[in-house]
Amino acid sequence: MKIAHLILTYTNPQLTERLIKAITHPQFDFYIHVDKKYSIEPYLYLQQYPNVYFIKDREDVRWAGYNTIKATFKCIREIVASGTQYEYINFMSGQDYPLKSAEDMLSFFEQNKGKQFIEYQSIDREWIEAQPRITKYHFTNFTFKGRHRIEWLVNLFTPKRKMPQNLDPYGKAMFWMLNPKRAMHVVNFVESNPQLERFFLFTWGSDEFVFQTILMNSPYKDELVNNDYRYIDWSAGGAHPKVLDMGDFLKATQTGDLFARKVNAEKSSELLDAFDKHIKLTPSTSTYGLPD
Repeated sequence: MKIAHLILTYTNPQLTERLIKAITHPQFDFYIHVDKKYSIEPYLYLQQYPNVYFIKDREDVRWAGYNTIKATFKCIREIVASGTQYEYINFMSGQDYPLKSAEDMLSFFEQNKGKQFIEYQSIDREWIEAQPRITKYHFTNFTFKGRHRIEWLVNLFTPKRKMPQNLDPYGKAMFWMLNPKRAMHVVNFVESNPQLERFFLFTWGSDEFVFQTILMNSPYKDELVNNDYRYIDWSAGGAHPKVLDMGDFLKATQTGDLFARKVNAEKSSELLDAFDKHIKLTPSTSTYGLPD
Protein backbone atom coordinates (compact mmCIF):
# COMPACT_ATOMS: atom_id res chain seq x y z
CA MET A 1 0.00 0.00 0.00
CA LYS A 2 1.44 3.34 -1.09
CA ILE A 3 0.78 6.55 0.87
CA ALA A 4 1.34 10.12 -0.34
CA HIS A 5 2.13 12.54 2.48
CA LEU A 6 1.25 16.03 1.25
CA ILE A 7 2.98 18.84 3.14
CA LEU A 8 1.92 22.49 2.75
CA THR A 9 4.68 24.65 4.17
CA TYR A 10 6.45 27.98 4.18
CA THR A 11 8.41 27.60 7.41
CA ASN A 12 11.68 25.94 8.42
CA PRO A 13 12.90 23.47 5.74
CA GLN A 14 14.98 21.63 8.34
CA LEU A 15 11.80 20.95 10.29
CA THR A 16 10.23 19.54 7.12
CA GLU A 17 13.31 17.35 6.66
CA ARG A 18 13.04 16.13 10.23
CA LEU A 19 9.39 15.22 9.70
CA ILE A 20 10.24 13.28 6.55
CA LYS A 21 13.13 11.41 8.18
CA ALA A 22 11.00 10.50 11.20
CA ILE A 23 8.56 8.47 9.08
CA THR A 24 10.53 7.57 5.98
CA HIS A 25 9.39 4.24 4.57
CA PRO A 26 9.54 2.46 1.18
CA GLN A 27 5.75 2.78 0.91
CA PHE A 28 5.67 6.49 1.73
CA ASP A 29 6.22 9.36 -0.70
CA PHE A 30 6.35 13.02 0.31
CA TYR A 31 4.97 15.86 -1.79
CA ILE A 32 5.96 19.36 -0.70
CA HIS A 33 4.07 22.53 -1.63
CA VAL A 34 6.07 25.64 -0.76
CA ASP A 35 3.92 28.78 -0.59
CA LYS A 36 4.55 30.75 -3.78
CA LYS A 37 5.24 33.91 -1.75
CA TYR A 38 8.43 32.27 -0.51
CA SER A 39 11.54 31.10 -2.30
CA ILE A 40 11.68 27.38 -2.93
CA GLU A 41 15.49 27.43 -3.00
CA PRO A 42 16.03 26.67 0.73
CA TYR A 43 13.95 23.49 0.31
CA LEU A 44 15.53 22.08 -2.83
CA TYR A 45 18.22 20.17 -0.96
CA LEU A 46 15.42 17.80 0.15
CA GLN A 47 15.49 16.37 -3.36
CA GLN A 48 18.42 14.29 -2.16
CA TYR A 49 15.81 11.93 -0.71
CA PRO A 50 14.44 9.57 -3.38
CA ASN A 51 10.86 9.69 -2.07
CA VAL A 52 10.53 13.51 -2.00
CA TYR A 53 8.77 15.47 -4.74
CA PHE A 54 7.96 19.16 -5.09
CA ILE A 55 4.61 20.44 -6.29
CA LYS A 56 5.40 22.36 -9.48
CA ASP A 57 2.26 24.49 -9.85
CA ARG A 58 2.55 26.46 -6.62
CA GLU A 59 -0.09 28.81 -5.22
CA ASP A 60 0.14 32.04 -3.22
CA VAL A 61 -1.48 30.72 -0.05
CA ARG A 62 -3.44 33.30 1.96
CA TRP A 63 -4.41 32.48 5.49
CA ALA A 64 -8.17 31.81 5.75
CA GLY A 65 -8.51 32.64 2.04
CA TYR A 66 -9.71 30.46 -0.83
CA ASN A 67 -6.19 30.26 -2.26
CA THR A 68 -5.47 27.58 0.34
CA ILE A 69 -8.12 25.42 -1.31
CA LYS A 70 -6.71 26.24 -4.74
CA ALA A 71 -3.26 25.14 -3.56
CA THR A 72 -4.69 21.91 -2.14
CA PHE A 73 -6.54 21.17 -5.38
CA LYS A 74 -3.35 21.70 -7.40
CA CYS A 75 -1.47 19.33 -5.12
CA ILE A 76 -4.11 16.62 -5.40
CA ARG A 77 -4.07 16.89 -9.19
CA GLU A 78 -0.27 16.56 -9.34
CA ILE A 79 -0.26 13.57 -7.00
CA VAL A 80 -2.91 11.80 -9.08
CA ALA A 81 -1.12 12.75 -12.31
CA SER A 82 2.06 11.09 -11.03
CA GLY A 83 0.57 7.76 -12.04
CA THR A 84 1.49 6.14 -8.72
CA GLN A 85 -1.45 4.26 -7.25
CA TYR A 86 -1.71 5.70 -3.76
CA GLU A 87 -4.31 4.37 -1.34
CA TYR A 88 -4.28 7.56 0.76
CA ILE A 89 -3.21 11.16 0.62
CA ASN A 90 -2.29 12.37 4.09
CA PHE A 91 -2.64 16.16 4.08
CA MET A 92 -0.59 18.04 6.67
CA SER A 93 1.47 21.15 7.30
CA GLY A 94 5.17 21.69 7.80
CA GLN A 95 4.44 22.12 11.50
CA ASP A 96 3.03 18.62 12.06
CA TYR A 97 5.11 15.88 13.65
CA PRO A 98 4.56 12.11 13.97
CA LEU A 99 3.49 10.41 17.18
CA LYS A 100 3.72 6.93 15.68
CA SER A 101 6.34 5.06 13.68
CA ALA A 102 6.08 4.65 9.94
CA GLU A 103 5.26 0.96 10.43
CA ASP A 104 2.43 1.81 12.81
CA MET A 105 1.05 4.36 10.37
CA LEU A 106 1.16 1.87 7.52
CA SER A 107 -0.66 -0.67 9.71
CA PHE A 108 -3.30 1.95 10.48
CA PHE A 109 -3.96 2.58 6.80
CA GLU A 110 -3.90 -1.10 5.85
CA GLN A 111 -6.37 -2.06 8.56
CA ASN A 112 -8.74 0.80 7.74
CA LYS A 113 -8.65 0.68 3.95
CA GLY A 114 -11.81 2.17 2.49
CA LYS A 115 -12.38 4.63 5.34
CA GLN A 116 -11.83 8.38 4.96
CA PHE A 117 -10.51 10.38 7.91
CA ILE A 118 -11.68 13.97 8.35
CA GLU A 119 -13.24 15.90 11.23
CA TYR A 120 -16.71 17.26 10.57
CA GLN A 121 -19.64 18.92 12.29
CA SER A 122 -22.85 20.33 10.87
CA ILE A 123 -22.45 24.09 10.59
CA ASP A 124 -26.24 24.46 10.80
CA ARG A 125 -26.67 22.36 13.95
CA GLU A 126 -23.35 21.89 15.78
CA TRP A 127 -20.59 24.29 14.70
CA ILE A 128 -22.90 27.27 14.99
CA GLU A 129 -20.13 29.83 15.50
CA ALA A 130 -18.85 29.06 11.99
CA GLN A 131 -22.06 30.18 10.28
CA PRO A 132 -20.86 33.75 9.55
CA ARG A 133 -18.01 32.25 7.56
CA ILE A 134 -20.51 31.34 4.86
CA THR A 135 -23.51 33.62 5.45
CA LYS A 136 -21.43 36.82 5.11
CA TYR A 137 -19.17 38.04 2.32
CA HIS A 138 -15.47 37.87 3.13
CA PHE A 139 -12.70 39.43 1.06
CA THR A 140 -9.96 37.53 2.88
CA ASN A 141 -8.52 36.18 -0.35
CA PHE A 142 -7.93 39.67 -1.74
CA THR A 143 -5.28 42.28 -1.00
CA PHE A 144 -6.65 45.50 -2.52
CA LYS A 145 -6.68 48.68 -0.47
CA GLY A 146 -9.89 49.35 1.46
CA ARG A 147 -11.13 45.78 1.24
CA HIS A 148 -12.21 45.69 4.89
CA ARG A 149 -14.49 48.72 4.51
CA ILE A 150 -15.94 47.42 1.25
CA GLU A 151 -16.55 44.06 2.90
CA TRP A 152 -18.41 45.81 5.73
CA LEU A 153 -20.54 47.81 3.27
CA VAL A 154 -21.40 44.78 1.16
CA ASN A 155 -22.58 42.85 4.22
CA LEU A 156 -24.53 45.87 5.45
CA PHE A 157 -26.68 45.98 2.32
CA THR A 158 -26.91 42.36 1.20
CA PRO A 159 -28.93 39.45 2.61
CA LYS A 160 -27.34 36.42 4.22
CA ARG A 161 -25.64 34.14 1.76
CA LYS A 162 -26.89 30.60 1.23
CA MET A 163 -24.89 27.59 0.10
CA PRO A 164 -25.55 26.83 -3.59
CA GLN A 165 -27.25 23.63 -4.72
CA ASN A 166 -28.91 23.22 -1.31
CA LEU A 167 -25.74 21.70 0.09
CA ASP A 168 -25.74 21.13 3.84
CA PRO A 169 -22.59 22.84 5.17
CA TYR A 170 -20.14 20.82 7.25
CA GLY A 171 -16.69 21.64 8.54
CA LYS A 172 -14.15 21.58 11.34
CA ALA A 173 -10.43 20.91 10.82
CA MET A 174 -8.27 21.62 7.78
CA PHE A 175 -6.28 18.40 7.57
CA TRP A 176 -7.41 14.95 6.46
CA MET A 177 -6.44 11.49 5.18
CA LEU A 178 -8.41 10.58 2.05
CA ASN A 179 -8.26 8.15 -0.83
CA PRO A 180 -7.12 10.08 -3.95
CA LYS A 181 -10.37 9.25 -5.75
CA ARG A 182 -12.40 10.79 -2.93
CA ALA A 183 -10.12 13.83 -2.86
CA MET A 184 -10.51 14.19 -6.63
CA HIS A 185 -14.28 14.00 -6.25
CA VAL A 186 -14.07 17.21 -4.20
CA VAL A 187 -11.76 18.87 -6.75
CA ASN A 188 -13.94 17.95 -9.71
CA PHE A 189 -17.22 18.80 -8.00
CA VAL A 190 -16.11 22.30 -7.03
CA GLU A 191 -14.25 23.14 -10.23
CA SER A 192 -17.13 21.95 -12.43
CA ASN A 193 -19.58 24.20 -10.57
CA PRO A 194 -18.51 27.84 -11.12
CA GLN A 195 -21.31 29.17 -8.90
CA LEU A 196 -20.08 27.03 -6.02
CA GLU A 197 -16.44 27.98 -6.56
CA ARG A 198 -17.37 31.66 -6.59
CA PHE A 199 -19.37 31.18 -3.39
CA PHE A 200 -16.36 29.63 -1.63
CA LEU A 201 -14.11 32.44 -2.91
CA PHE A 202 -15.99 34.93 -0.71
CA THR A 203 -16.01 32.85 2.48
CA TRP A 204 -13.64 32.83 5.47
CA GLY A 205 -11.55 29.77 6.30
CA SER A 206 -12.85 27.69 3.40
CA ASP A 207 -10.06 25.18 3.98
CA GLU A 208 -11.97 24.09 7.09
CA PHE A 209 -15.26 23.27 5.38
CA VAL A 210 -14.97 22.72 1.61
CA PHE A 211 -13.89 19.06 1.80
CA GLN A 212 -16.32 18.24 4.60
CA THR A 213 -19.26 19.88 2.83
CA ILE A 214 -18.70 18.16 -0.51
CA LEU A 215 -18.00 14.72 0.98
CA MET A 216 -20.89 14.83 3.46
CA ASN A 217 -23.23 15.65 0.57
CA SER A 218 -21.82 12.87 -1.58
CA PRO A 219 -22.44 9.12 -2.00
CA TYR A 220 -19.24 8.60 0.03
CA LYS A 221 -20.39 10.12 3.29
CA ASP A 222 -20.77 6.72 4.99
CA GLU A 223 -17.03 6.13 4.46
CA LEU A 224 -16.12 9.15 6.58
CA VAL A 225 -14.62 8.66 10.03
CA ASN A 226 -15.02 11.79 12.15
CA ASN A 227 -11.38 11.97 13.21
CA ASP A 228 -8.23 13.32 11.57
CA TYR A 229 -5.91 11.71 14.15
CA ARG A 230 -4.13 14.97 15.01
CA TYR A 231 -3.37 16.09 18.53
CA ILE A 232 -4.05 19.84 18.58
CA ASP A 233 -4.36 22.14 21.59
CA TRP A 234 -6.87 24.97 21.09
CA SER A 235 -6.93 25.92 24.78
CA ALA A 236 -5.28 29.30 24.17
CA GLY A 237 -8.32 30.44 22.21
CA GLY A 238 -8.24 32.46 19.01
CA ALA A 239 -7.80 31.33 15.43
CA HIS A 240 -4.46 29.55 15.89
CA PRO A 241 -3.63 26.43 17.91
CA LYS A 242 -1.00 26.49 20.62
CA VAL A 243 2.61 25.84 19.65
CA LEU A 244 3.32 22.64 21.55
CA ASP A 245 6.13 22.26 24.09
CA MET A 246 7.38 19.60 26.49
CA GLY A 247 4.34 20.12 28.70
CA ASP A 248 2.24 18.51 25.96
CA PHE A 249 4.25 15.30 25.71
CA LEU A 250 2.11 13.00 27.88
CA LYS A 251 -1.19 14.30 26.56
CA ALA A 252 -0.11 13.96 22.95
CA THR A 253 1.39 10.49 23.23
CA GLN A 254 -1.58 9.05 25.15
CA THR A 255 -4.23 10.03 22.60
CA GLY A 256 -3.64 7.38 19.96
CA ASP A 257 -3.30 10.13 17.35
CA LEU A 258 -0.85 9.79 14.47
CA PHE A 259 0.41 13.39 14.44
CA ALA A 260 0.81 16.39 16.72
CA ARG A 261 0.51 19.99 15.63
CA LYS A 262 1.55 22.70 15.86
CA VAL A 263 5.30 22.54 16.48
CA ASN A 264 8.27 24.71 15.61
CA ALA A 265 12.00 24.13 15.57
CA GLU A 266 12.77 26.42 18.52
CA LYS A 267 9.99 26.25 21.11
CA SER A 268 9.27 22.57 20.41
CA SER A 269 12.87 21.34 20.14
CA GLU A 270 12.88 19.33 23.39
CA LEU A 271 9.42 17.96 22.59
CA LEU A 272 10.50 16.78 19.13
CA ASP A 273 13.44 14.94 20.67
CA ALA A 274 11.04 13.30 23.14
CA PHE A 275 8.66 12.31 20.32
CA ASP A 276 11.54 10.71 18.41
CA LYS A 277 12.59 8.71 21.47
CA HIS A 278 8.98 7.72 22.18
CA ILE A 279 8.53 6.40 18.63
CA LYS A 280 11.71 4.31 18.84
CA LEU A 281 10.95 2.86 22.26
CA THR A 282 7.22 2.18 21.84
CA PRO A 283 6.36 -1.32 20.57
CA SER A 284 4.31 -1.37 17.39
CA THR A 285 0.56 -1.59 17.91
CA SER A 286 -0.84 -4.62 16.13
CA THR A 287 -4.47 -3.52 15.75
CA TYR A 288 -5.75 -0.22 14.42
CA GLY A 289 -9.13 -1.36 13.14
CA LEU A 290 -12.07 0.90 13.84
CA PRO A 291 -15.63 -0.19 14.66
CA ASP A 292 -17.73 -0.70 11.52
